[in-house]
Amino acid sequence: MPELPDVAVYIEALERRIRGARLERVRISTPFVLRSVAPAPSELEGRCVTELRRLGKRIAIGLEGELFIVIHLMIAGRLHWAEKGRKPPGRKPLVAFDWSSGTLALSEAGSKRRASLHLLRGRDALAAHDPGGIEPLDADLASFARVLRGSNHTLKRALTDPRLLSGIGNAYSDEILHRARLSPIALTQKLSDPELARLHAATRAVLDEWIERLRVEAGDSFPEKVTAFRPEMAVHGKYREPCPGCGSPVQRIVFASNETNYCARCQTGGKLLADRALSRLLKADWPRTLEELEALRAR
Repeated sequence: MPELPDVAVYIEALERRIRGARLERVRISTPFVLRSVAPAPSELEGRCVTELRRLGKRIAIGLEGELFIVIHLMIAGRLHWAEKGRKPPGRKPLVAFDWSSGTLALSEAGSKRRASLHLLRGRDALAAHDPGGIEPLDADLASFARVLRGSNHTLKRALTDPRLLSGIGNAYSDEILHRARLSPIALTQKLSDPELARLHAATRAVLDEWIERLRVEAGDSFPEKVTAFRPEMAVHGKYREPCPGCGSPVQRIVFASNETNYCARCQTGGKLLADRALSRLLKADWPRTLEELEALRAR
């Protein structure tokens, strides 16, 4: 799922292409993608773009007359751009917006249609789509600590809860926790002041670094290589690969379709966190340390 760094770079690319441009036509090829009933798409046509903003992981495009386009890419949704008169790259779009400057298309991989489009009237309607989490790049340490300690959750859940922190998902939470050297299942209300300060610093550093990395990668082009799995990441998507900090194999916790990656040596004092996909089978024999796990796999 595109997260804060990806969405921020999408918006930067759109600022250069559609700010001030006129929306000429909205072409919806998959009606299910449109999750609102008013205003009608035709009411937006002929209006110019006045603003772009991020609402968590959503992209909001403001038009004249306080009308808004809100796009939530979810897991597999991606945006594509084509100069005027050209066809956007990628698979057949769910929806395409023809601007006076070019075409913006939304596509989605796979058969599950989770990406969504809302057309809204007024700022109150727009505010209803903001999950409410604080902006992690703007929050000072006191605000960050107050939000995290306001309820008692695991760090993994707290970082990815859009009502607490805006725009962080599965991938960057793994990277943040690895940078902070904290366990994904540590409880927010049990963090020491130094641990919270370390988490705050790691959150800002990881997000800032990835925004700049993605910005440089895209250059003047529209970002087309948006993915949650990148070779430069430290632990996310790196199960059993060596941790860049200590060389130990990266571990994982699997629950339903979600996977959390972490380094046991760097983050949990060498202790393994039960992988539900395996621990149900191994039960009491589930290894508790890296050494026990490697010995089990070697049999």
